[in-house]
Amino acid sequence: MASSVLCAGFNSLGWNLVAIADGQYEAPRTYTLEVVFPEAFTVAPVVHAALSGFDIDQRDSARVSTAVSAITPHGFSLAITTWMGTRVYGVEVSWLAIGH
Repeated sequence: MASSVLCAGFNSLGWNLVAIADGQYEAPRTYTLEVVFPEAFTVAPVVHAALSGFDIDQRDSARVSTAVSAITPHGFSLAITTWMGTRVYGVEVSWLAIGH
């Protein structure tokens, strides 16, 4: 088993959830992190991730989702997405991997 809390935001390299390109107000914007397990599993584990905190502009609705993909014995990809002009300055995501 492995778990951690990830924090990412406007200081993170490539963070694209604050700025909104002209004409792209409604379009989804996704920031992806590659997570590496502290120790490799023997097979790909089951991974659960949940949003545990966020910093969103006070003028915006809270539109944030997280998704896990590309799970391997060594790690996974975590996507953080927003849409409809929401400006996200930072997020905190807790994750848990269960396997052997």
